[in-house]
Amino acid sequence: MAAPSSRGTRLFKTLLNHCRTQGPCQTRTGPGQHRFLTSLPPAPPSVTWSSELSRLSHGDLYRLSVTDPDHFWGSAAADRLRWVEPFHRVRDCELSSGKISWFLGGKLNVSVNCLDVHVEKHPERVALIWERDEPGTEVKVTYRELLETTCRLANTLKNHGIQKGDRVAIYMPVSPLAVAAMLACARIGAVHTVVFAGFSSEALAGRIQDAQCKAVITCNEGVRGGRRIPLKPTVDAAVKSCPTVRNVFVSHRTETPTSMGELDIPLEEVMARQSAVCPAEPLDSEDLLFLLYTSGSTGKPKGIVHTQAGYLLYTSLTHQYVFDYRDGDVFGCVADVGWITGHSYVVYGPLCNGATTVLFESTPVYPNPGRYWETVERLKITQFYGAPTALRLLLKYNESWVKKYDRSSLRTLGSVGEPINNEAWHWFHDVVGDGRCPLVDTWWQTETGGVCIAPRPSEEGAPIVPAMAMRPFFGIQPVLMGEKGEPLSGNSVSGALCISQPWPGMARGIYGDHQRFVDAYFKPYPVPFAFVVLKEEFADDPFAVLQQLRELVATKIAKYAVPEHFLVVKRLPKTRSGKIMRRILRKVAMETTGPGDLGDVSTLDDASVVNEIIQAHELYRKQRGKQ
Repeated sequence: MAAPSSRGTRLFKTLLNHCRTQGPCQTRTGPGQHRFLTSLPPAPPSVTWSSELSRLSHGDLYRLSVTDPDHFWGSAAADRLRWVEPFHRVRDCELSSGKISWFLGGKLNVSVNCLDVHVEKHPERVALIWERDEPGTEVKVTYRELLETTCRLANTLKNHGIQKGDRVAIYMPVSPLAVAAMLACARIGAVHTVVFAGFSSEALAGRIQDAQCKAVITCNEGVRGGRRIPLKPTVDAAVKSCPTVRNVFVSHRTETPTSMGELDIPLEEVMARQSAVCPAEPLDSEDLLFLLYTSGSTGKPKGIVHTQAGYLLYTSLTHQYVFDYRDGDVFGCVADVGWITGHSYVVYGPLCNGATTVLFESTPVYPNPGRYWETVERLKITQFYGAPTALRLLLKYNESWVKKYDRSSLRTLGSVGEPINNEAWHWFHDVVGDGRCPLVDTWWQTETGGVCIAPRPSEEGAPIVPAMAMRPFFGIQPVLMGEKGEPLSGNSVSGALCISQPWPGMARGIYGDHQRFVDAYFKPYPVPFAFVVLKEEFADDPFAVLQQLRELVATKIAKYAVPEHFLVVKRLPKTRSGKIMRRILRKVAMETTGPGDLGDVSTLDDASVVNEIIQAHELYRKQRGKQ
């Protein structure tokens, strides 16, 4: 696979060679229903995050963050971010209505905070290490180079009619150009929506249509695990049903030619003709930064909205404190930029902190199961942040695939994306980290913007319990809630884990459907409903099996989590690829199965299963009505 790799390097470096060396472009605590409307009190110039707050212990910092969040977040924002215009109010939030605003009146530009401020101080510091599919062919990109590439791409977008507020879809593999595309949108005030470059044309089209994107940025193909993955044909198929798309910007990762239509623009070619200087657009703190789509329960993906200042501050702060980031570290988050982890801890958090961040293009087992650890040795990675799924895959192999490589550069390990089981935790900690690196199991999701609960930061020497997230981050105040939305207290209670007060990094809405945002995240949840398929040998005594299930849920999870309803069915609605279509089950449980309510069922392997389940549910309702 040397040819595609060398092609990608030459194109990126050729583009950089066109760049002239330029200077940087100038440019109260309470439950969820309470209203948070506060102003930043005037403070003497000496009172900053770095002077006053940095002297506090972790415990004192956390207490301040939840008892006086205006002081805490106001000081952090004023000290850590560069503002075009200062904010005059820290927050105005009312969670019951989903109104969330931070740093009101302030104006800034995210790309300036991620690039220009560092170019001023150390332009030749490495910003990105592109760990390409073939080991040993990494490409390093300095902050100066990344700024110049970002400006050229931003000017390209502007010259093709992209303006502040326009949405741009990015369908690209992990690469410096993908990062530059995100930052170029941020520089001119466009809103990017990155779509994982493994999604189908239908999934891509749905996201483009919902966001009404004006342009798409893509590649001819990707390279992963020794295979070439065509991307341009997927985009071609998607944009046929997307009338808002005016241009498709096409870069080349490999030598493979691709057909170019009337919408298509050769990206590297047009970028090479652009200026390496692009003035940064001053943006309001609450202007949209990006949309990131998650699978929706109604069949329609949810475009989670994140905005400028609060998101950037939160990712910067969590990147530093959760992972013990220090100047000069090489931060290795192996997530794809198409996910929130890639947004927050490959791109925005590390770059805001002036870090060197790794872009991992390959897979954990290519060309062999030692790939991660060979990369750690070669790049001298100090923090390694990955998913339990990959760890569980790797622990099946002999430990020699880990121990043959020098991992002494590692200082912090992290897991993300799902709960980590004990076996994977101990393997990661004891084998990969030699028992000497803190392992931070992080709890968060797309909607939170960044890490909310993790073992670090903490008081010095505080214990870490295996496979436990443990401690809330600054400003995060967890609370247990009952089924009706009431707070629970005491030592022996079970409830839903909620967060009682707003924080800067949280999502601001669902694009185009704010009521859906309120209903999904700020209202009591229904009682769980279980659909059960029994193996043949248990079909004769379903009641005994269901009772065992109730006891198992109560013991292993919590009593509050035991479903009120158990419905035995013969089979579940599955797509041709074997994925359970949960939205149909949800419609059945909510008794909304009328004409048009079920949405598109064309991807089901056998659509007759829907009627089977509806009939079983009707019989279940009649039986309950007689009791």
